[in-house]
Amino acid sequence: MTTHLNDETSPSMLSLPESALVSELFTLRDYLRWVSSEFYLAGLHYGHGTESPWDEAVALCLGALHLPWNVDPAVLDARLLPIERERIIRLARERVTTRRPLPYLLGEAFFAGFPFSVDERVLIPRSPIAELIEDGFAAWFPEEPPARVLDLCTGSGCIGIATALVLPTSEVALADISQDALAVVRQNITRHDVGDRVRAVESDVFDGLEGQRFDLVVSNPPYVDARDLATMPAEFRHEPALALGAGSDGLDIVRCILREARQHLTDEGWLIVEVGNSDRHVEAAFPEVPFIWLEFERGGQGVFALSAAELDAHAASFA
Repeated sequence: MTTHLNDETSPSMLSLPESALVSELFTLRDYLRWVSSEFYLAGLHYGHGTESPWDEAVALCLGALHLPWNVDPAVLDARLLPIERERIIRLARERVTTRRPLPYLLGEAFFAGFPFSVDERVLIPRSPIAELIEDGFAAWFPEEPPARVLDLCTGSGCIGIATALVLPTSEVALADISQDALAVVRQNITRHDVGDRVRAVESDVFDGLEGQRFDLVVSNPPYVDARDLATMPAEFRHEPALALGAGSDGLDIVRCILREARQHLTDEGWLIVEVGNSDRHVEAAFPEVPFIWLEFERGGQGVFALSAAELDAHAASFA
């Protein structure tokens, strides 16, 4: 008996064999429509680079076909090869059944316009700090770019490597406590051919950087508080817990950064740190400190900046 896609007893078609889908869906347009419908029915969470079932379907289909996001719309009506159709179906099924974030399924995520290799050893890039990188950190370095930059708690290396790509005269250190993460970092250093200016360093916060000073220290450290960590959607549970949780108020690592950053900054240096939803905990813990909370055109919250002078002035608060 032939199984048809219009079987009204099963709104989701993911239970059908691949052959049934491949035989009735042919073009990229067909798969975009079908995948977006399946994602809508599945009630997935979108927090790793997309914001809706349609956006996620576009990212999956283009990624599966190795097509750029700005592909010519004429491609929408091109018929896909059977192997291409099967790949899209398998990815869509795995995204729904496992709740693995799409960048892990594709092995790639884009950050500040650049592609980065990612897997479950590292957090998926999504920081609003991308906007600051794209602007060359000009608000803090209007005349000339920072000569030496530290990307602390680097994960995939996306912040530091993107900075190096945008600022070709800057030398960048990528520091992380995780050897697994640093293995991914080295892949991305090689991928972008920046090994002459970018180095990976194993470091527990600043412990592996003794005696080194930077004009800019930028960090997206673990900052999720215990309550948020316990209630995160299933997608986030595929990411390394070490890169997410940081104690009851999410500030275990942030406190260390605030306490020790000044020793690693030049006198005119700046510290930029993302704390996300834990911004309220930062304000409560350090009410006397004049944190500069940044605003972003594309959304995002909880990123502060402090100068070396401000770190000096409030050293007692961070001790």
